[in-house]
Amino acid sequence: EVQLVESGGGLVQPGGSLRLACVASGFTFSTYAMNWVRQAPGEGLEWISGIDSGGGSTGYADSVKGRFSVSRDNAKNTLYLQMNSLKPEDTAVYHCAKSPYTFITRAIFRTRGQGTQVTVSS
Repeated sequence: EVQLVESGGGLVQPGGSLRLACVASGFTFSTYAMNWVRQAPGEGLEWISGIDSGGGSTGYADSVKGRFSVSRDNAKNTLYLQMNSLKPEDTAVYHCAKSPYTFITRAIFRTRGQGTQVTVSS
């Protein structure tokens, strides 16, 4: 059974930083690209970042480009999202998602974790 468990969310002031982690199990993590998606209150899911299976290629939505950085440690079956210069509009539940492909696809996939809440507020 595929399991994705996110952690690292919390309350942070505007301009602050957080690092999210997603621990994967139940599949060969190094074989698949991974995405981060988020859902703000009252909004739909938004794709924000992806990384290919080997970690050599990354992609970002315009809304987070230059502020967020995705990485992965295939030896630890863990995906990361470093979030800097956070803004109130980044407030959302953040989910990691398993892609069915090895390459980055800017799409919302159904295999997701439960998410971790990020709140950016003073």
